[in-house]
Amino acid sequence: MPKVRATPLGELASRLGRAVEGDARFVARGVASLDDAGPGDLVFVRGARYADAFAKSSAGAAITLPSVDTGGRPTIRSPRPDLDFARAVALLVERERPPAGVHPSAVVAPDAQIDASASIGPFVVVGARSVVGARSVVHPNAVLYSDVRIGADCELHAGVVIREECEIGDRVILHPGVSIGADGFGYAFDETGRPAKIPQVGRVVIEDDVEIGALAAIDRATLGVTRIGQNAKIDDLCIIAHNCEIGADVIIVGLSGLAGSTVVEKGAILMGQTATTGHLRVGERAFLGGRAAVHKDVPAGVHVWGAPAMEQRAWHKSMAALARLPEALRRLRAVERMLGLRSRRSEDDA
Repeated sequence: MPKVRATPLGELASRLGRAVEGDARFVARGVASLDDAGPGDLVFVRGARYADAFAKSSAGAAITLPSVDTGGRPTIRSPRPDLDFARAVALLVERERPPAGVHPSAVVAPDAQIDASASIGPFVVVGARSVVGARSVVHPNAVLYSDVRIGADCELHAGVVIREECEIGDRVILHPGVSIGADGFGYAFDETGRPAKIPQVGRVVIEDDVEIGALAAIDRATLGVTRIGQNAKIDDLCIIAHNCEIGADVIIVGLSGLAGSTVVEKGAILMGQTATTGHLRVGERAFLGGRAAVHKDVPAGVHVWGAPAMEQRAWHKSMAALARLPEALRRLRAVERMLGLRSRRSEDDA
């Protein structure tokens, strides 16, 4: 369990800007799920359907909606308990930070610039002319090629690879195994029909407050820039191909893949295993349901589902019709038999 700052509930509520119901002197000494909570723990109760589970738990206090009965236990009331619990965890849980400085086993180019407050872990490689900003942490075995720029307060976890000339903004989190700036998948067929590599000479720019999950890959542009906009969140095992443009606040859920030059505008949400063909645009605040296969532009605010992707209402009608297909087929065969167009023998043979 991470180390937790023991904090009176009244103080925590004040920092969250919320009201306390019950004993504000209760000291939160941990955060936990309903199943695992002990008497000193603060828990999150999503809504009334979880009230019984809370009543049966050993939790000492809760953050929940104003309408949820917590049986008199100390409670922070919030219209957004999910968001406030996340903020409470950030305030209570102390994350261990490696000490500033460069580990003796790291290999740092003589002309690289490492801020004195940054932390460079064991076996890290920092290439020529690269820059690591204030308070940034580079964990073991990460590799920064030449001319890489890392902003302030970033965290690069173990095994991250950032190739040449790529740029990372401030407060960016890259989880283990993230690849930034690998060559895009670009080939032309030569005179004999064999694939010939198209040089990938662009770069990747990742703006402030982006978080990218483990083993995700962001490819460099063929020419120009592959860009990940401010505060975008990309889940594990996603692939963003060359020259894509991901707007601010976009969410891309795990195992999704965007083909080259896809543009995803601000605030769009792409659920798990979604995919796009290249050179299309997903509009602002659009929603792509899980496993959607998008082959044309999606207008702003539109929800699409399915493969091939279609507008949400049409998709629901199609799925409803598909469920009725066996009965419709049975009835069709009965009509064909009545008309003498089908025998039971031919039906059995089919």
